[in-house]
Amino acid sequence: MRSRVYLLLLCMSVLCMSLAAQEKIKLFKGNVPGETAALPPELIDTTGNKVGGETVQRMSNVSEPMITIYRPVEELACGTAMIVCPGGGYNILAYDLEGTEICEWLNDLGITAVLLKYRVPRREGLEKHTAPLQDAQRAMSYVRSNYQRLNINPERIGVMGFSAGAHLAAMLSNSFETRTYPVVDKFDNVSTRPDFCLLVYPAYLSGDTVGTLAPDVKVTKHTPPTMMIQAENDGKLIDSSLSYFYALKEAGVSASMHIYPDGGHGYGMRDTKATVNEWPDRAEYWFRTLGLIE
Repeated sequence: MRSRVYLLLLCMSVLCMSLAAQEKIKLFKGNVPGETAALPPELIDTTGNKVGGETVQRMSNVSEPMITIYRPVEELACGTAMIVCPGGGYNILAYDLEGTEICEWLNDLGITAVLLKYRVPRREGLEKHTAPLQDAQRAMSYVRSNYQRLNINPERIGVMGFSAGAHLAAMLSNSFETRTYPVVDKFDNVSTRPDFCLLVYPAYLSGDTVGTLAPDVKVTKHTPPTMMIQAENDGKLIDSSLSYFYALKEAGVSASMHIYPDGGHGYGMRDTKATVNEWPDRAEYWFRTLGLIE
């Protein structure tokens, strides 16, 4: 009986620690840039296709961009932070598959994870990434400005994303010279450039012809070191990774890409019995080579 009580108390203690480690922050106080029309209430749908035998939380109607900060246990914390951008075609967010589950993995590596809930669906009359890029820049500004409170190194803040979220991560990595929204407060006085970038099955990066970049992606020598994860049987989206990788190498940017024979698209970190499922091991090794984790 005592052992059961002890186990119950231990589980409750771990749960409380997990909940306490999360901090939700609205990115914009007051009016959100460019928002003029109200959306229907935010919605999470779990009735779609399963991935790895489990449902996926598909979040839609996001009009209040937020970040949720997941802190690792103090014993593991390494001072590195990562902004996580779920995918969903800029129409929904695969919030658990490509968000919360990724943050938990990063915490296990000692990395402070910052889950970005950016605005979806696409805003009429705007580029697909216009509002999400504002949210991503603001998230980077907030995290870097609060590095002391978050106990992280302001020069070790990265971004990663999946599918459309990977496109957003790439846009953030190449759009840091100009802020895309009016300055809000003192947090916007720092750079929005990520220090490193991880793209998992990125979308929308290729141009109209093979090997060319989409015109809105401007890779330069200042683009941060980047790793890409890609399955060969991901349809035309493999061109997105190949085009971006080639542009990075042409610009002299440190780039790494792992292409797997199978895996398709939209697997996150779940076990789908495909060779691509081992990508987190490759990413962890890359983190170590960059000195981001111990």
